[in-house]
Amino acid sequence: MQLIKKGQSVDLIKKDGGGLSEVAVGLGWGKKPRLLWGSKDVDLDASCILYNSSKEAVDVVFYKKLSSQDGSIIHSGDDRGGGGSEQEPNEVISVFLNKVPENIQSIVFVVNSFSGETFSGIPFAFCNVTDSTNNKETARYNLSTDGVDYKSFIIAKVQRQGNLWKFHAIGEPCSGRQQTLEHIEPLARRHA
Repeated sequence: MQLIKKGQSVDLIKKDGGGLSEVAVGLGWGKKPRLLWGSKDVDLDASCILYNSSKEAVDVVFYKKLSSQDGSIIHSGDDRGGGGSEQEPNEVISVFLNKVPENIQSIVFVVNSFSGETFSGIPFAFCNVTDSTNNKETARYNLSTDGVDYKSFIIAKVQRQGNLWKFHAIGEPCSGRQQTLEHIEPLARRHA
C-alpha cells in the first residue's frame, strides 16, 4: 500500500506491469464529537462524475443513482452516519476499469455534506483504492479536514493513460454552497 498526498498520483498496475481490471475507491470518515458526550452522525455522500476527452460530463454515480448507465461503475449505497474505523471506508465506488467505455477519459470523485454541515470537527477522512481482484489496498490518501469550513471536496480522479489508468489525489475543498453534485460539477470539471 502506498500512502499518497495531495497532488501525488499512482499507477493502477499489478506487480507484473499489467493494468488493474477492477478497483474500489472508498471514502471513510469519523463522526463529529459532541460538546458534552458521545458523537454526532455526519451524512457525507461520495459520488463520481464520468468525463469524456472534451471534459463534458457524460454520466454520474451517487447515492440516488448507484450504477453508471453501462454498469462499469457501481456505488455501495448511502451511509448516513459515518463513524467506524479509520481502516474501513463508509461508502465504496467500484470501477470495472476494463469495462469503462473508451469515450470516458477520466472519473472524478467528489464528496459533499448532505446535511450541509462543514467538514470542521470530523476527526478523520480518507480515500483509498483497493484492487478488487485480491482486496489489497493499493493507495491511501488522508484528507485534511481539521478546521475546514467547507461542505464538499474534489477528492481524486482516475484517468485513462493509453491502456492503463492512474489515480490522482486532488483534495480541493469547494467554497460556497456546494452541497449537491449539481453544484460541485463545474468545479470537478476543472480536474477532468
